[in-house]
Amino acid sequence: MSPTTLPVGPEHGHVTFLGAGPGDPGLLTLRAVEALTNADVLVAGHEVLDVVRVHARSGVAVVNTDTESPSAPVPGTGAPQLTVVDGTSTTAPAPAVRDAAHLVMEAARGGRRVVRAVSGDPGLDAYAAEEMLACARAGVPFEVVPGVAAAVGVPAYAGVPLRDAQGADVRFVDARTASDRCWTEVGVSDGTVVVSTTLDSVGAAAGELVAAGRKPDTPMTVTVAGTTTRQRTWTATLGTIAQTLKQAKVLPSPEGGRPVIAVVGERSAAAQRDQLSWFENKPLFGWKVLVPRTKEQAASLSDQLRSYGAVPHEVPTIAVEPPRTPQQMERAVKGLVTGRYEWIAFTSVNAVKAVREKFEEYGLDARAFAGIKVAAVGEQTAKALIAFGVKPDLVPSGEQSAAGLLEDWPPYDPVFDPIDRVFLPRADIATETLVAGLIELGWEVDDVTAYRTVRASPPPAETREAIKGGGFDAVLFTSSSTVRNLVGIAGKPHNVTVIACIGPATAKTAEEHGLRVDVMAPEPSVHKLAEALADFGLKRRAAAVEAGDPVTRPSERRPGARRRRSTT
Repeated sequence: MSPTTLPVGPEHGHVTFLGAGPGDPGLLTLRAVEALTNADVLVAGHEVLDVVRVHARSGVAVVNTDTESPSAPVPGTGAPQLTVVDGTSTTAPAPAVRDAAHLVMEAARGGRRVVRAVSGDPGLDAYAAEEMLACARAGVPFEVVPGVAAAVGVPAYAGVPLRDAQGADVRFVDARTASDRCWTEVGVSDGTVVVSTTLDSVGAAAGELVAAGRKPDTPMTVTVAGTTTRQRTWTATLGTIAQTLKQAKVLPSPEGGRPVIAVVGERSAAAQRDQLSWFENKPLFGWKVLVPRTKEQAASLSDQLRSYGAVPHEVPTIAVEPPRTPQQMERAVKGLVTGRYEWIAFTSVNAVKAVREKFEEYGLDARAFAGIKVAAVGEQTAKALIAFGVKPDLVPSGEQSAAGLLEDWPPYDPVFDPIDRVFLPRADIATETLVAGLIELGWEVDDVTAYRTVRASPPPAETREAIKGGGFDAVLFTSSSTVRNLVGIAGKPHNVTVIACIGPATAKTAEEHGLRVDVMAPEPSVHKLAEALADFGLKRRAAAVEAGDPVTRPSERRPGARRRRSTT
């Protein structure tokens, strides 16, 4: 029987104790995602919720264990009150952590499936073990979904191997609960020690190891916010780590309970970390990158930026509205159904959305495209069509633009083409390049305004301040309109921010607005633009390392520092 089909009693429900890993949402297991999608109630602390909530189904009840105020019971169950928030999830105040076991069991009543998510692995969480015992005593069925333990995952992301070919022992110590006997045992060992502690207690933990017999010159690495884009690692020795952190002006951990991981031992030496630090050496590690597009438009671009270590921040610069006079669009859709067109060409995801909405208004679906050739200007538009149930007949093999589409578009042939007309649903501000090119190829074109683009509302004040104050490391401009609209709604990016443009026309508009263009895509593609920015970041990092300077983000540069131009 599959774990997701375990019998759930009408009285006790079922609890899944789930390991959410050390912080990177990508480290969730497939089994964890499966459990989350079937959960009725999700119980977790705030930071764990940020990792797991995205995989929960719409309408799941969410209980935050960090909130200490008690809540009213659901009538007839004694369970916490679960009130709807923002239409997509529900949340309720929860008792203190010490009452979490009671909270989990009460949430499971009435046959509900509860996911109790904890940081790292539930098998290494003392509180989770207590909650499991409480469930067992109360007859509440439960299962355990292991996760990546912080003590293992964080060193891997920091480039610190815990074992080598000699197979040294590895000891794990939680400094917050370790006894004198525990420190003595790891002190006399020459194996690797992984210490879970807090940033302001690292020096004390190092002192305990030295007092227990470890040499002061034993190498030590300390990693905070491990596996996230806030990760930072320092390398020193047991005797110098406190001074190293002091010189780096490291403040006590703001991570609110997420452990700092320290690795001690000869086999975790700094020389190895220099070669194995793959995560913090990503080309855009920690960069805050402004993407002036909607979340829907920016989804794949943001994923690509994350793969380079960046933290994308989407800010819509345009809003889409219906055309002022819908009659033209209505006539074109009716003509599509009655066989007026040989081709329909989509030049944007918004055009697909506009036609799809008009279809739904008339009770039509993808079957209405039968017998009509469909063209898409690029991969993202093609994906939107496929999601609609339509596989495009033509997508540019080269440049993903109107010009690229025209290069592959066949000329009108009266022998093979019974109809000579093309339906072109577009924005009200679209250029005439595609229309002129199709006419030159012998086609008649119905150029129809499917939607209007208007300037979006300004982003929140904190985002505007970050844009103008240098809080962003880079901004990606994918069109001239994104330049004009971003400056119009949020102000001009600070001169330390790296400006990346998709092509010469966009770069010219940026320069007209007083911006220095640092990066230009080798071809007009948003993914090539992201690649070009990553290449820029890689070269910038290599230059700092070669010069013996610390690797910093553009937003960390000194005021007035000169910015180099690049057209990678």
